Amino acid sequence: MRLSSCFFAGSSTSLTGSLFSSLILTGVILLGVLTTFWVSQLLSKTVLKGIPSSFTLELPPYRKPRVGQVIVRSIFDRTLFVLGRAVLIAAPAGLLIWVMANVQIGDVTILKQVSNFLDPFAHLMGLDGIILLAFILGFPANEIVIPIMIMGYMASSTLVDYTSLESFKELLVANNWTWLTAVNTILFSLYHWPCSTTLLTIYKETKSKKWTALSFLVPTVIGIGVTMLTTLIVHLFNSL
Repeated sequence: MRLSSCFFAGSSTSLTGSLFSSLILTGVILLGVLTTFWVSQLLSKTVLKGIPSSFTLELPPYRKPRVGQVIVRSIFDRTLFVLGRAVLIAAPAGLLIWVMANVQIGDVTILKQVSNFLDPFAHLMGLDGIILLAFILGFPANEIVIPIMIMGYMASSTLVDYTSLESFKELLVANNWTWLTAVNTILFSLYHWPCSTTLLTIYKETKSKKWTALSFLVPTVIGIGVTMLTTLIVHLFNSL
């Protein structure tokens, strides 16, 4: 929503700008839904081909909610789960980001060297090395992708975020962002690999490394393909 407001809505405070930004976001959601149906149909005719299985869901009997039990279950099922995820996944990821942003090799941080290495492939997707690296380092939790991206552009050693859309856009434009970069970033955000917690849940439910790997590869391949195709089409039109 932030990127669509910056690059496609003009003034984020105007009614027309907000409406256009909302339409962009709605279009992305619809695209994701249509892709889900298409991939489901494709898998049903290939790797999941066979006799359709029935699914019966039996609803439990209705009981009057117990306030104490709801509070206890909420604490154990929600609060402790989030805290556990922060300790086991987000904390090591934050440490890795800090090391990459602070340790230098030849007067260049590891973060910058890795982003430069990713640049050629990222440009094929209409992105840059910093954006692609932010998605990779955001694998433990997708919420930290944008802060990592900002940190890479600012050469900062801490995760930062912007509250002003204008200053956020100025930072992106100063780092050679165009409307195509914003489109491809939104598209890759829609399609890229699930976060580590989701993949861990898939593995626990299926007990299969194959299906877990497939859950990672399918959206990733689609995301790379869609962004490359979008970039190619725009470049072809610009060359005409």
